[in-house]
Amino acid sequence: MANNENAKTSSASSLKNLVRNQCFIPVAALLLLAVFNLIADPAFFRITLGYNSAGNPVLSGFIIDIINNGSELAILAIGMTLVTAASGGQDISVGAAIAIAGSVILRVLCGGNARPETLQAPIIVAFLVACVVAMLFGAFNGVLVAYFKIQPMIATLILYTAGRSIAAWINNNELPVISDPKFAYFGGFIPGIPIPTPCFIAIACMIVIGIVLKVTNLRLYTQAVGINQSSSKLNGLNPELIKVMTFVILGLCVAVAGLIKVSRVSSINYSVIAKDIEMDAILAVALGGNALSGGKFNMAASIIGAFVIQCLTTTLYKFGVSSTALPAYKAVVVILLVVVSAPTVREYFDKITKKMKLSKEVA
Repeated sequence: MANNENAKTSSASSLKNLVRNQCFIPVAALLLLAVFNLIADPAFFRITLGYNSAGNPVLSGFIIDIINNGSELAILAIGMTLVTAASGGQDISVGAAIAIAGSVILRVLCGGNARPETLQAPIIVAFLVACVVAMLFGAFNGVLVAYFKIQPMIATLILYTAGRSIAAWINNNELPVISDPKFAYFGGFIPGIPIPTPCFIAIACMIVIGIVLKVTNLRLYTQAVGINQSSSKLNGLNPELIKVMTFVILGLCVAVAGLIKVSRVSSINYSVIAKDIEMDAILAVALGGNALSGGKFNMAASIIGAFVIQCLTTTLYKFGVSSTALPAYKAVVVILLVVVSAPTVREYFDKITKKMKLSKEVA
């Protein structure tokens, strides 16, 4: 009898720990979407091996689309998580910044000719230049937030408004086109490898940030500044520098996403590229259970949240929902997240749990 009671207590404790795990909500949401698609149309999970126009083997299917398109969102979620944790706010300019980074890459590769027959510079050089530019714009946002004490959403509204015009100005309002097939590898497929290249890029970014968070004090410093800036300063940290650093890291993530975006089409549409992606990145951070007011964060939960958002988007597209209606459905998700994470709601559920526990002990 005692063993049974101990087993029940252990099971209840394990279940409670599982539910309290920060990754529980995004994983549960992903499983819920998977079950829904399985019931609605089992073909959703079908993956086929075909050949592209160049005769190379490629994998296709809704799952591949989710992993492929969700990769750049996961990369952005990495930087957005750090910015949110340190500043207690969000960067709404990442979509415009991606347009700038992509435009810089095309400008370096094309030189003065919008449609060159050959690349005017190595792709790695163009990418590094875009990294520097994106990081400078990230530093600009960070300085406004950290040193001028401007609320992050207001500070980044400047680049959100002007970014796409800057991107168009970089290429003299022309739409450059890259004809070299090697450039398309970064947003498409490498010959002989049927898995989309963005998946490998996203995995590399996850490994890098995992190592950085493991071997450096970036996590500790970021969380300390986000939880209590004054206290972190008294403990010898430089809150302003740390905030700027997180925005610079987000800028680096933006450059990587920009490379993938322009590589997919070997060109750029300034008004459409990465449109509304900043909202998806913020939603991924929120879905990962991270407090949008800053403080502690779970990077893995944010990355899973990014793929949940992409899975939701793909599912809605599959069932014929127009792109103009997508924000409305995502707004419902935001409302649910805000309500569930509200302190009053959590206190309410904690009271119910305590009452149930007391009633069981009495019985």
